[in-house]
Amino acid sequence: MSIDHQAAPRAIVLLSGGLDSATTAAIARAEGYAWHGLSVDYGQRHRFELTAAARVAAALGAEEHAVLRIDLARFGGSALTADIPIPRDRDPAEMESGIPVTYVPARNTVLLALALAFAEARGAADIFIGVNAVDYSGYPDCRPEFVAAFSALANLATKAGVEGTSRFAVRAPLIEMTKAQIIRRGTELGVDYGLTHSCYDPAADGRSCGRCDACLLRLRGFAEAGLVDPLPYATALS
Repeated sequence: MSIDHQAAPRAIVLLSGGLDSATTAAIARAEGYAWHGLSVDYGQRHRFELTAAARVAAALGAEEHAVLRIDLARFGGSALTADIPIPRDRDPAEMESGIPVTYVPARNTVLLALALAFAEARGAADIFIGVNAVDYSGYPDCRPEFVAAFSALANLATKAGVEGTSRFAVRAPLIEMTKAQIIRRGTELGVDYGLTHSCYDPAADGRSCGRCDACLLRLRGFAEAGLVDPLPYATALS
């Protein structure tokens, strides 16, 4: 769609490079926002997602794509940032029970704080994040209560919020959607999911493992949507 970049409202989109954040960016664009992408290199072992984020930003017409480096691996405490095995081959019941070792301590709080600073600097009131509370792995910072709480904090913690020049809102358009619904919506909006990356434990050449929680949720979503995942997998699943 064509956007009048001078008149359009600005938004920040947290862009991981996965299918959820790509769909979220497409929704922001469809709603008429001139959007700025923010990706964070936080020491994650699946750093292929940062290359995917750059591809998605270019394909979906980001005004700019900022990549920040912070070292959450220094803290550890997660299979995504430390030498802890990535869970594999878990069934849906296992994924829905408890918080997995792939949870990164306070990650979305940290990412949203960075996005809030970016938003205030760019004059953007809306921050889009692709969190989901239906088909997800039990992360506490993907819940509606967290999104609402951070929106309230954003307006207490900023000059723009205190002076009333901006009213910040954290937008989570996917939060009540299944993975299949997300994929269908993104497909309607022209998202090329071949540009994205979801795997927590990719092969050296970047191919998805097909066995971690992220891969299993993604593959199930494509199957339920009646579509074929365009990504190559190191392990083919039936």
